[in-house]
Amino acid sequence: MRSTSTRLLLTCAAIGVGAGIPFTVTGYLHGVVAATLPIIYGAMIGLYFLPGVIAQSLLRRGGVALLTSLMAGLTAAAFNPINIWRHIGTALLIGALQELPFALARYRYWRTWVFYLAAAIAGVVMGAVVLIALGISHFAPLAETIYIAIWVGAPILMTWLGRVIASGIDRTGAAGGLQGPVVGSRTTRPRGGGLTMAAA
Repeated sequence: MRSTSTRLLLTCAAIGVGAGIPFTVTGYLHGVVAATLPIIYGAMIGLYFLPGVIAQSLLRRGGVALLTSLMAGLTAAAFNPINIWRHIGTALLIGALQELPFALARYRYWRTWVFYLAAAIAGVVMGAVVLIALGISHFAPLAETIYIAIWVGAPILMTWLGRVIASGIDRTGAAGGLQGPVVGSRTTRPRGGGLTMAAA
């Protein structure tokens, strides 16, 4: 059990550190984009969805989205300490939003559509909060529509990409023995012995 717990933590750390590197790059652009092109700000925040969805899709365990998001935020903060709280705060908030729908199902229901619905809802919530913070009066009605569409679309795109990455890792068998059971979704075992996600 202790060996499994250690492997799980190390797997989450590896995913988090890998995702934290692009976080660092975007961290330097946040202020510029918010000041000059706030309408596309959601596209940058969408990147923060990546570590959580990779971990959840691969491991199907409670808390892994929050843990990997925290690791990614800490990694980015180490390279970009000026934005430490932006990195960590955003990562934790998104990780928590990713955990919520699966926590409500007691981490036993891992259908594909839940991932995308969670991403869309989280995008709407965060987009609305930032829109209010920036000031709705700054945007024309068409700009508001585009703005919200980007906030919803970016998390969905990152969710798709994260699940593709998780599926690739899964095929290597690297997560063998770490993955939680699946209830309410289908799984198949290819010849190599790895577990291929086939939830619908």
